[in-house]
Amino acid sequence: MTLPRIGVFDSGVGGLTVLKAMAEQLPAHYLYFGDTARLPYGAKSAETVARYAIGATRFLESQNIDLLVIACNTATALALPAIKAAAHVPVVGVVEPGAAAAAEVSQSRSAIVIATEATVASHAYRDALQQHGLQAMEKACPLFVPLVEEGWIEHPITEQVAKIYLGEATAAASDTADVLVLACTHYPLIAPTLRRILPERVRIVDSAESTARVVKKMIAGGPEPNNSCPPERSEATAERSRRTSIAEGSVRSDHRTFRYYVTDSTDKFKRLAARFLGRQVDNVEHVDLGG
Repeated sequence: MTLPRIGVFDSGVGGLTVLKAMAEQLPAHYLYFGDTARLPYGAKSAETVARYAIGATRFLESQNIDLLVIACNTATALALPAIKAAAHVPVVGVVEPGAAAAAEVSQSRSAIVIATEATVASHAYRDALQQHGLQAMEKACPLFVPLVEEGWIEHPITEQVAKIYLGEATAAASDTADVLVLACTHYPLIAPTLRRILPERVRIVDSAESTARVVKKMIAGGPEPNNSCPPERSEATAERSRRTSIAEGSVRSDHRTFRYYVTDSTDKFKRLAARFLGRQVDNVEHVDLGG
């Protein structure tokens, strides 16, 4: 049976945590696009982010993908409607799956969201959580990304920074907050550090894992929550949907393949990817989308 071809888009390397989570749950051919030449997206306008993301979408669609995962919180927060309108395949972002997972585990209906400054400024998670009946306190943690990319996953400085950020967040949040949403795809790498610092009552929700579960359900033929394609796209995606509806466990996991496309140095991407995936990465190709 034909494996689905899943495109994964991120502005850099953080989306590899989403790729890793999906690969652990779902056999597929994965095609990862990292727009490493134009990161960070957080300092750019919504219009620019949408233009970059649509360019990446068109590239991945040219590789005959069946489904697209926007594994970038900034792109999801600022440009998901524009991406979905331009795409010819189903599109999944990372915000709604994370919010839905938080709603499933929260008893107090109160959450803390930690993210980059751009994601916090968009209030995408706050709004998504409110749709699920949760109050949210958002906290920007800009130092986490460079610390993770430096490889300081278990470094004392990272733990000290985390204590400051989480201390500020818990002080500003409701005393009953019982969920911490990791709203940046870099943050799962420091989840063990965050777990040591947080009160026991606070559950950690990883939007990468949550997104992987949503994608697995979609591929298995389940519902597509808040990620449906526009009606005018339904005919174009009908054949893809038929090809990607596979039963769980029907394909051997060792058939999965991985290809990586980046807009900047392939060597730097390989170094960072090894950190995120825990293994050496091959099949990395440089592409130039222009503009």
